[in-house]
Amino acid sequence: MKIFDGHNDILHKIYSSSNPLDSRSFLVDGTGHLDYPRALQGEFWGGFFAVYSDNPPEVPEAAERIIYTENGFHVPLPPALPFEYAHRAALEMIQLMKQIEQDSLGGLQIVTSGEDLRYCLKERVMAAVLHLEGAEPLLPDLSNLEEYYDLGMRSLGITWSRPNAFGRGVPFAYPGHPDSGPGLTGPGKQLVEACNQLGILIDLAHLNEKGFWDVAALSSAPLVSTHTAAHALSPKARNLTDDQLRAIGESGGVVGVIFSINDLDGGPRPKEDAPISVIIQHMQYIADLIGPDHVAFGSDFDGTRIPSSLGDVTGYQKLVVLLEKAGFSSQELEKICWQNWIRALEETWK
Repeated sequence: MKIFDGHNDILHKIYSSSNPLDSRSFLVDGTGHLDYPRALQGEFWGGFFAVYSDNPPEVPEAAERIIYTENGFHVPLPPALPFEYAHRAALEMIQLMKQIEQDSLGGLQIVTSGEDLRYCLKERVMAAVLHLEGAEPLLPDLSNLEEYYDLGMRSLGITWSRPNAFGRGVPFAYPGHPDSGPGLTGPGKQLVEACNQLGILIDLAHLNEKGFWDVAALSSAPLVSTHTAAHALSPKARNLTDDQLRAIGESGGVVGVIFSINDLDGGPRPKEDAPISVIIQHMQYIADLIGPDHVAFGSDFDGTRIPSSLGDVTGYQKLVVLLEKAGFSSQELEKICWQNWIRALEETWK
């Protein structure tokens, strides 16, 4: 079964290493969850490759900022990123993605249209959607949005879990709720309209609830959350409520189910592991609520801790088997594994 995935952080992983522009870290000798050789083994045919600007070095790691309470924990949001810092990092990660494309010798292509997607699926070329995770590299007046579009960016998350000029992200908290602050700013609402006009997919992952509903009211494209889970099963602030899930389904959109053990199987203290079955539980819950046409994979490979029994990208076919055992038909499996993402992208990009 071919796989198309909603989110990975391999570009950030390589960029944060001692060789930040080394394409071999993906094409030959990756050490994390995802690289090209293992992707072929797992039938990974493509997905969203995140361009994520990390917090500056002076900001302590999340593990150092975590605050424990009697019933759970929360991690205070880091401060907003300076534009120049975020812009430089984003451009360098896009350069890395383009170097990977060039060095793959036709094995990987950055896709910018439905025609590109269909070509890659037909010819078995790995399809990479350039995704901006957090809009900090954009100027508030959007004067450089088309620069990123021209570089190949076709998917954009308005926030990561921190504030920026366009909106506010959700904190990492258990128990928690996505209703955690004000909605989109004026520039944020203009960004939604501009993305609709250009044909850029808007990702609702990491965005707080008021911002979510602002996008839902403004956007003419299918609503999408590339990597998240069901709040009803795991009450973390990062996860989507049933009302949010229904809104995505009613728009014809897609929910990519994250593989993060603490989003899927969270508790009052962060966990080191969880069974692979929790991924299936969230996919089944969302499919039962809004239909199998609106659920897909959103792994967050190389950006989170995943079940050890899944291992890495080669474990995808284990999930296919478990979904089949859970009662999904072969037609539904095709939709979940790749067709739903292709449909959402084509409907947005047209």
